[in-house]
Amino acid sequence: MKTVRDLHVSFLLSAVLALLSLCAARAEDATSQYKFSDPAKPGILKIRIGRGDLVVRAGDGQAIAIHSDSEPREQAVGADGLRVLTEASGYSFAEKNNVATFECGIANPGKSSDCQITVPRSTAVVVNNVWGGDITCSGISGDLDIRSLNGEVRLDDISGGALVESTNGGIRATIREVHEGRPISFTSVNGTVSIRVPVDAKANVRLRTQNGEIKTDFDEKALVTKVELAQPYAARRAHTSSGDGADSDVNGRSPEEDARLAAKEARREAELEADQAKREAREAQREALALLKEDAAESGGRVAIPPIPPLPTMTGGKTVTGTLNGGGPEIQAMTVNGDVILRKAADQKK
Repeated sequence: MKTVRDLHVSFLLSAVLALLSLCAARAEDATSQYKFSDPAKPGILKIRIGRGDLVVRAGDGQAIAIHSDSEPREQAVGADGLRVLTEASGYSFAEKNNVATFECGIANPGKSSDCQITVPRSTAVVVNNVWGGDITCSGISGDLDIRSLNGEVRLDDISGGALVESTNGGIRATIREVHEGRPISFTSVNGTVSIRVPVDAKANVRLRTQNGEIKTDFDEKALVTKVELAQPYAARRAHTSSGDGADSDVNGRSPEEDARLAAKEARREAELEADQAKREAREAQREALALLKEDAAESGGRVAIPPIPPLPTMTGGKTVTGTLNGGGPEIQAMTVNGDVILRKAADQKK
């Protein structure tokens, strides 16, 4: 005969098992499955995430699988029959003509939501990180267009074109294949840019840092480069100085006055260049979005990466240009504060 204590223990065990079952069911429910209209063709997935870490990985199937801290959001309808547009929680997903749109945490900047998304391998992925969080993409063969405000961007085993811009955070990329007509461009304001490419990859490279070093483990036979140093103001004016090089130039200024003018000119040029860089970034983003809209219906999922804009003129800093294994598609990397590193990737052949 069971005692009261035995019954109490049995009740607690039943409650624990029920709770575990409920948690497992919720965990399964947290993963949602979607498909492109035409799974036989590559699709485009546009992601807009407010705050939180994002992981996008390639899968062998045709479905889009989304697992998030948030739950799918259904647009609410109030008692007055009007749709509620300011719902703060959950995520939304929509798809039309093989172009899918995923948004999470946009209406509530104070809440962080981590998301893991599995997509078909050939999917083109466009990411806009609004406030902050790390972004990881792995195994994707479609083109990538990533804009990040705060957080590290990591690309593993990619083989498509890539356009990545990060304001506060480094960029790390391991590239499986480099293809003609699918350029690669990485830009960070504050952070190191580290790229790994196959030993036998052919590319034209342009690497630049304002405050940092440019490094590689390729030997000088494989990677043939030249270093471009920005010419200082004083050197640019050297041809106007007097031949005797004494205490004044042709305008009668002393070396001290000339140094003050050089510093003033350098500051003015830096400000102009910063403004120009912002304008070029905004213009490049507008061009990319316009191309995506134009190509979405007819490209079969292939995102046309816009031409890499020329780097703005730099006061100070270092730029290295050259060819890797004789030259090929463009690889460009730039950072203001940090190192730029080009490395050999480990053998990835299967």
